[in-house]
Amino acid sequence: MKNILLFLAFSTTILFTSCQGDPGPPGQDGVSFLGKVFETTVNFNSGNNFENLITFPSNVEVYESDVVLVYHLVETIPGNGGSIDVWEQLPQTYFPPQGTLLYSFDHTFLDVKIFLDANFDLNTLGSEFTNNQTFRIAVVPAEFAKTNPSMKQVLEMMQMDGSQIEKIEL
Repeated sequence: MKNILLFLAFSTTILFTSCQGDPGPPGQDGVSFLGKVFETTVNFNSGNNFENLITFPSNVEVYESDVVLVYHLVETIPGNGGSIDVWEQLPQTYFPPQGTLLYSFDHTFLDVKIFLDANFDLNTLGSEFTNNQTFRIAVVPAEFAKTNPSMKQVLEMMQMDGSQIEKIEL
């Protein structure tokens, strides 16, 4: 009985490994363009109408179909033998004593405008909301996402450590 089972298992293995069919269509070529990420620190005041226009650095190529995401550095906490940055994606709403404050942005393929909007006079806003505000701007290649079956893979590939983020000062 053991010999029969062994013979059947061996025969089945040979049968399935020796079959060949037509080759499938060629796969998609690898895409080398990943998203770009950079940081900028700005001040908001009445002189700049509580907005900042950030031109994309020359090494960041943005197409009209790309997705631009902006994150606000809200806190730095201790951890892992150093500090860990805490980022919030814009738009973001805050509720200071004066009313409702919104950090928001708009963009073109040339630049990003980050601005404050509120239901009160922004000149009464404290410096903790206006001075030395750091933002992380990420450009996600949307055409790549549209042709790739797994956007999750793209987002995993884009997770970079701090050494790959360019800082610019305005």
